[in-house]
Amino acid sequence: MPSSPLYLLLVALAGIALLVGLVTGRKLNAFLALLIAAVAVGLGAGMAPLAALKAFQDGVGATLGGIAAVIALGAMVGRLLAESGGAQVLAERFSRFFGPSRAVWCVIALALVVGLLTWFTVGLLLLLPVVVSLTRETRRPFLLLALPLVAFLSVMHGLTPPHPGPVVAIDALGANPGLVLVLAFVAGIPAAAIGGPLFARWVVPRLNVPPPAAQAAVTTAAARPGFLGTTMVVGLPVTLMLLATVGELAFTAGHPVRNALAFAGHPVTALAVAVIVALAYFGRVCRFTRPQLLGFTEQSIAGIGMTLLVVGGGGGFARVLREAGAASALGTLAGNLHLPPLIYGWLVAAFIRVATGSATVAITTAAGLLAPVLAAHPEINRELLVIALGFGSLFLSHLNDGGFWIVKDCLGLTVGQTLRTWTIIETIIGVAGLGLTLLLGLFL
Repeated sequence: MPSSPLYLLLVALAGIALLVGLVTGRKLNAFLALLIAAVAVGLGAGMAPLAALKAFQDGVGATLGGIAAVIALGAMVGRLLAESGGAQVLAERFSRFFGPSRAVWCVIALALVVGLLTWFTVGLLLLLPVVVSLTRETRRPFLLLALPLVAFLSVMHGLTPPHPGPVVAIDALGANPGLVLVLAFVAGIPAAAIGGPLFARWVVPRLNVPPPAAQAAVTTAAARPGFLGTTMVVGLPVTLMLLATVGELAFTAGHPVRNALAFAGHPVTALAVAVIVALAYFGRVCRFTRPQLLGFTEQSIAGIGMTLLVVGGGGGFARVLREAGAASALGTLAGNLHLPPLIYGWLVAAFIRVATGSATVAITTAAGLLAPVLAAHPEINRELLVIALGFGSLFLSHLNDGGFWIVKDCLGLTVGQTLRTWTIIETIIGVAGLGLTLLLGLFL
């Protein structure tokens, strides 16, 4: 089996190029293209055909096992918000508070609060109906509000605890969680502002993307829900996840209260509770019948079937790249460059991110590779190193990233439009974040 890091790098790049060509050039179904590219990479790296196919299947199963329920339940909440008019209620209230001229600030505030406590996908599904309603309320281009939303949600997911990637990196590198959180805001907000609102001003006039039809559907409710009740539905899963974090800080491992809060605050549990509450509240206030509510939930799932399949395919492609040795090869090549630790850490995370498509895999793998470096360089600021790894793990999201397909389908984009928006946003955030991290390193 070929083991040269350079060879494995070329195989990985060839696989990615094949994937892009099949989807954008040949207009092949994305899941089928992911399967073909994954098997081709496995064979090129010396894997047996059945081993490459099994790695792809395992990756699909692992990815969907962790995110399918979250996507499905989040889609249900989003559909109920749209059909009831709750998203419109939130949009009108926030629009009045911030003013039509500051609708972007409204979206940023929501993304920071919700994104700090929820996964990227959960936050996007919860807030997208609100963004669609704000679009109609303020009569602004949809992407002018949607792109800042995904930019800030991405930064919150990639840099801040209690998200899994930063938590693992903090533990592996012995960093202080509180300081990491502070530095994540100090460096993350400017980076997200550059990649989100500023970039959106430039790219939106060059694209014509209407709000997604499924999310922009006119309400069928007989009466509109109240602001407080709608806020309760949206805020309930966020609150439950926050309580789980409080439980981790307040109680020792194994404590019954901590275990109960962890169960209640798991994203699947929190969203399931939100769906149940939304069904009860919107059903009563909006006078929906039970068959209507059942129809809304079923229609929301029917609309995301291909999204789930493609997200799983992205996970399968990423698994083949990892088992083929591409991720470790990229880390080895970065280490041979003998760069300063912050730049080295960023490059390792960025290379793994490009190869595997997973921000969490990138930051956790890079943290393991960087841990021995700290022993030889005790002067390195561990908190800044975690931030550098986090920014590297966000760099250049493309077709092997499940988040790429989620953003594509949620925002109603084509593959080409997603590459011109989401991929560039993540690249800008990664590069700007590295610059801000190095700047902070001059003072810390």
